[in-house]
Amino acid sequence: MKIEEDCYMDQNKVILIVDDDQRNIFALRLTLKAKGYQVVSSTTAHEAIQLLETNKDIVLVLMDMMMPEIDGYEAIRLIRDSSFIDQLPVIAVTAQAMSGDREKCLDAGAQSYVSKPIDVDKLMGEIERLI
Repeated sequence: MKIEEDCYMDQNKVILIVDDDQRNIFALRLTLKAKGYQVVSSTTAHEAIQLLETNKDIVLVLMDMMMPEIDGYEAIRLIRDSSFIDQLPVIAVTAQAMSGDREKCLDAGAQSYVSKPIDVDKLMGEIERLI
């Protein structure tokens, strides 16, 4: 888990990246920081749930769907089942771009879906729409 802080950033714009691949976290962190967001990251769904329950500044989650142990689908369901964080916007981020994958992510409780490789303009549009 890592929290990036810069004094000029708005505390109300913290985004949680959940991905088991540090390279994806690194690339997304750079992109989001360049757009003025703070970033918290986690490599497991279990750790992400703990962060969400203790860090009230998180306004959105970018959830990788294919992770070991608890995948993104189950993690989103756990978020939706929690009375503390059930309304938090979640964007599913996945390399799976097959027919039906978008619907599967939305059915799990995500508000939006972005496929890898990530189109930064599309991702930023979805983030701005949801927060």
